[in-house]
Amino acid sequence: MRNTLSVFVITMMLLSSKVQSQDISIFQQFNGRYDYLAIGNTLNPAENNLVQSFCEILPSSQATLNVDSSSTVIAAYLYWAGSGLGDTEVSFNGTPIVAEDTYNSIFIADDFTELNYFACYANVTNQILTEGNAIYELSDLDLSETLINNPGHCERRTNFAGWSLYVIYENSTLPLNQVNLFQGLEIINTNIPEKTIYLNNVNVLDNDNAKIGFLAWEGDNALNYGESLSINGNVISNPPLNLPDNAFNGTNTFTNATDFYNGDLDVYSIENNIAIGDTQVEITLTTGATDPNTGIFRADLILINNIITVLNSQLPDATVSVGNIPLNCGNRNLTIEYTVNNFNSTDPLPANTPIAFYADGVLIDQAVTQNSIEINASESGTITVEIPNTIPDNFTLNITVDDDGFGMSSVTEILENNNTTTQNITLIPLPETQNLPGLEQCDIGSNTAVFNLTEVLTTIDSSRYTNFTFYLSLEDLEQGVSEIINPESFQSSQTPHNIYIQAQKTICFDIFIVQLNTKNCPPEIPQGFSPNNDGYNDFFNIQGLYTIFENHELLIYNRYGRLIFKGDDNTKWDGISNQGINKGKLVPVGTYFYVLALNDKNYVNITGWVYLNY
Repeated sequence: MRNTLSVFVITMMLLSSKVQSQDISIFQQFNGRYDYLAIGNTLNPAENNLVQSFCEILPSSQATLNVDSSSTVIAAYLYWAGSGLGDTEVSFNGTPIVAEDTYNSIFIADDFTELNYFACYANVTNQILTEGNAIYELSDLDLSETLINNPGHCERRTNFAGWSLYVIYENSTLPLNQVNLFQGLEIINTNIPEKTIYLNNVNVLDNDNAKIGFLAWEGDNALNYGESLSINGNVISNPPLNLPDNAFNGTNTFTNATDFYNGDLDVYSIENNIAIGDTQVEITLTTGATDPNTGIFRADLILINNIITVLNSQLPDATVSVGNIPLNCGNRNLTIEYTVNNFNSTDPLPANTPIAFYADGVLIDQAVTQNSIEINASESGTITVEIPNTIPDNFTLNITVDDDGFGMSSVTEILENNNTTTQNITLIPLPETQNLPGLEQCDIGSNTAVFNLTEVLTTIDSSRYTNFTFYLSLEDLEQGVSEIINPESFQSSQTPHNIYIQAQKTICFDIFIVQLNTKNCPPEIPQGFSPNNDGYNDFFNIQGLYTIFENHELLIYNRYGRLIFKGDDNTKWDGISNQGINKGKLVPVGTYFYVLALNDKNYVNITGWVYLNY
């Protein structure tokens, strides 16, 4: 009778209360020939609702791990939980363990008493791999300050503590399974009597050995208020340990124990609750029922710490990664080396899976996988994409596998939200052209001059650069073609003539422009010649005149002032008169006088004498 009254009082205290909790969400997913097992124990000396004389927890408790010798441990996670805000440092087989994360839930009673609950976890894979199968003991979990300073836990009989170890293992004899581990800390009670979790992106090929496991706290065997567990709308049970209406009752399915006080470490077969072809699993947890005698809705306080499912689901899981993308000055073409992965999968990724490349959300190119990518395998590819001029130099590059270019997927995968990799790209714009002082050389004929282009480098700080190349046009420079091979002796046949210089830096380059100008230099007039047909000085050879001052006129006079020869760019004086009475005859040895009209605005007529001898 005393216990019945206590149950009634506790139930009434839970009415009109408020709760806060941290949602159960996916923590880890394992795809392959995997399964799991769990061990653990309570730190309560008895069920707190039945034995109301204790308020402290046990100093330690033990459990035995026994992984089959043919299996390989892949991951191991230690969980511990209790009343209060949490003790984040415990010992596990004498090894200090610090929580990697702590989940908290708050229950505020109708008298505004705040009751806190916590759950911690830590990755202990290395410890389990080192110590192997053994008796494991959790100790140094201290809740004394909480239980003393907040007597509400003990008064309402929600004082508890316990621990569990989850081990994910691989075995070659197992089917290809998908193991989903969810964790958090959620309350279901009078105020929140139901929790539904949807497991998406599965492809059930075989329902043999499909199962679901739970780690829950504060369940009471004595408080049987319609606690149920449903899969796809069907209530499941595991009698005699877990009845359909009392799922959370202090049991451990792995050991068939009923003394996991105020904790539940249970696993259920769900072979008959999922069907081949299912792509979603609905998990529903409930607590609470209306007392037929009083009409009062009563519920047990349940804290859901984690949920784990094992399903034979065979699907690929496409991801894509990309390495460093080289950037070139003024080049809007990117050569992208990418890798499509099919890690953490249970089925090959088919060939011709589409890949889309986006710049700031604009589709710029597409590719496909070339081969079927096996489980835990990859395929690399290279593509050169052109970034449109409408895209700014700073943009976001998105590469998405299993995307047809319209955001549509063609392959059903384990996860549909991990297909994209992103990189922020900053293109290097083409540098602005900088003018250098021009070079000028004399015309050697037909408007042609020879320049040493490297002379202009003395006008810049060449120590800033690693190399210089010379080009005839800016287009050639940008494309890196038609480099001037011998800049020390460059022959230009036009004036003015612009030459473009690429000054290479560690990153990018500078562009310089130098203007070449060919000028008419003063001709060099000899003082004598000998037109005797010996091959030397056979005509009045004025250097820098012919094919340079193309409009010149040369007049030759004898010592009497008579015009004996008139020449131009096509008529050279070889000692024969083409004017006067002796026209067509060799003139005698002697001194002759010339008037050279260059007909160039920069020069006046040149006069002088020349001695002719044979």
